[in-house]
Amino acid sequence: MDAKGDNKHQKRAVMSRMALVPYVESSLPALSKLHSSSAQFRFANRDLRLSQDWKKLGVAAVVWDAAIVMCMYLELRKVELKGKVAIELGAGTGLVGIVAALLGAKVTITDREPALDFLSANVKANLPPDSRGSVTVSELTWGESLELYPAGGFDLVLGADIVYLEDTFVPLLQTLEHLCSDTALLLLACKIRYERDTNFLSMLKQRFSVEEVYYDKQRDIHIYKAWKLPPRGDL
Repeated sequence: MDAKGDNKHQKRAVMSRMALVPYVESSLPALSKLHSSSAQFRFANRDLRLSQDWKKLGVAAVVWDAAIVMCMYLELRKVELKGKVAIELGAGTGLVGIVAALLGAKVTITDREPALDFLSANVKANLPPDSRGSVTVSELTWGESLELYPAGGFDLVLGADIVYLEDTFVPLLQTLEHLCSDTALLLLACKIRYERDTNFLSMLKQRFSVEEVYYDKQRDIHIYKAWKLPPRGDL
């Protein structure tokens, strides 16, 4: 492969890892809500209005069903949030992290650098002033510069619709292992679209105990709860 072709290959790989893919506008009714400039919800006894920007940031700037179902699950209070130290991966619009903070967690809401200004604006617009100190917006590219985050420093790790690009599976798993303490809870909200999605769950089960705890039939979203397996020498 010549230098020009190699550069194109590298660029495609970087874009794949970014997961910030602008999509062309679709006339399909099912996708029309994604092209709206905002999405409105009521969670944690508050009306929330999340800005969306599909044309500029693509998948990172719209509210996906997995985030909605994750928030519904958090509201069921089956997971203790009050006083917990949480982190959301691939936060996009920030809906999940915002709701977690409103329910009492101290949350680090993360995404790649191009999405941070957009994400920060949503956080500021939807958290009351006295709650903003409980949220930090921070850059996190899976598998990179993990030393900037404390190893095992989180009680709760949240991810909504972050399992869909196969190129990201290994760095995502590495990131989950780094962030989760031995007693941390991992919650993933997923739509199982392709065989590769189940392959990620198989990879996860090599390092974590995984249990499906919720299924939204209408939206076809699964929520999995996971926690670290003990080191093999301790089994």
